[in-house]
Amino acid sequence: MPREHQRYQERPSRLDGAVVWTLDVPPGPPQAARSVLPDGCMDLIWSAGRLVVAGPDTHAFQVDPRDRASLAAIRFPPGTAPVLLGVPAHELRDHRVELADLWSRTAVRELTGRIDRAADPATALEDFALGLAAGTGPPDPLTAAVADRLRRGGSVAATAAEVGLGARQLHRRSLAAFGYGPKVLARILRLQRALALVRAGLPYAEAACAAGCADQAHLAREMRDLAGTTLGAYFSAGDAEANSDTPQPSGSRTTA
Repeated sequence: MPREHQRYQERPSRLDGAVVWTLDVPPGPPQAARSVLPDGCMDLIWSAGRLVVAGPDTHAFQVDPRDRASLAAIRFPPGTAPVLLGVPAHELRDHRVELADLWSRTAVRELTGRIDRAADPATALEDFALGLAAGTGPPDPLTAAVADRLRRGGSVAATAAEVGLGARQLHRRSLAAFGYGPKVLARILRLQRALALVRAGLPYAEAACAAGCADQAHLAREMRDLAGTTLGAYFSAGDAEANSDTPQPSGSRTTA
């Protein structure tokens, strides 16, 4: 009998810039461990009876293959989740935290039960996030502009000048919004740009230069520092996962 594989799906959210994703785990023995790469984002993740916040990562997060929970989640773009959740991003950096540790346990218990009972937990979670956004308003436009400029390859110095902040002010605002300073965010977003270009078919050296790295060796060093692996190993694993309907290594951020 062929082995069933985990199935990862995602779609754009009705919340601006966010992504709704699900991971269905079939019964059976654990599959290979997955490595989730830093992306500057934060996620709110539901599994039956639990709501967990995945903070911003500075290194690859290793998912325990023994975790058999199916998940529904919403991935917030950089700078959005701290506004919605009322928690500075740097307090959650490199952590997975129960929402009940951040909010009233009574409120979280009621919310979790509502999502547990929903016919479509992912949509119920998205509705909750939309309700939060209606109450809190949009993220700080200044930090949103910082994330946008860095995502498009702007330098930290040019970005600071464009938004009218000094280096210390920019660093302080970035810690609260993104979980780390602008230089780390820029490195993470540059790595994600390079990986996307490789997936689109560019050779490593061309992708490195197009993404803003000095050369392929620079990209290789960033891959080791931020992802804990090599380009070849990453894409070998990614190709295998793509062929078996499992999540890409830079995709879902789980609770384990």
